[in-house]
Amino acid sequence: MAVLKQDKDSASEQKVEAQSEQAGKGRPTPKRKEAQAQKLRPLVPKDSKEQRKRAKARIRERENIEYEAMRTGDLQHMPKAERLPWRVYTRDYIDARFNIGEFFIPVALVILVASVILTAVYPNPVVTLILMTVLYVYLFAIVIDVVVMWRKLKKLLIAKYGEQSVAKGMRTGSYAWSRAIQLRRWRLPKPRYRKRGHWPK
Repeated sequence: MAVLKQDKDSASEQKVEAQSEQAGKGRPTPKRKEAQAQKLRPLVPKDSKEQRKRAKARIRERENIEYEAMRTGDLQHMPKAERLPWRVYTRDYIDARFNIGEFFIPVALVILVASVILTAVYPNPVVTLILMTVLYVYLFAIVIDVVVMWRKLKKLLIAKYGEQSVAKGMRTGSYAWSRAIQLRRWRLPKPRYRKRGHWPK
């Protein structure tokens, strides 16, 4: 009899607890299957195409902002790689010096056009040979100038920023010589100073 009474008491207590929980929540507790069904979400969103379009638009907008920053010289909005301190130092160093290679494109075009014209007017192979020799001598001078520039710049970068600034992964060397053979007005990011001679500290 005592056992039956205890079972009845525990059943009544569970019923009271269930009623109190329903009263507190204002609704019955959902079953496990119902709760799991509510938590299920599709792995691929329904509007994936729309999301891709939005993502592309955001990337395009960011790239436009970064390009405009490089064109205007706004360091704060440039790509992260261009904001590295040794990149800034390299740009300032290249922009401060007179680089023989920055006139390569116009000089090469002038020589090639002159070669075509002179060959048509005076079909003499000696004239073409002279012009091509001038072009190769100019290329050789560019290579020497770039090598001398990089040796000096590399020492300055290591002294100021350490070995990481000239590590292979940073590509500082290729960054320096590619900027050195561009016309000053065509360089991106834009030089910080209008004239040469402003050496970085």
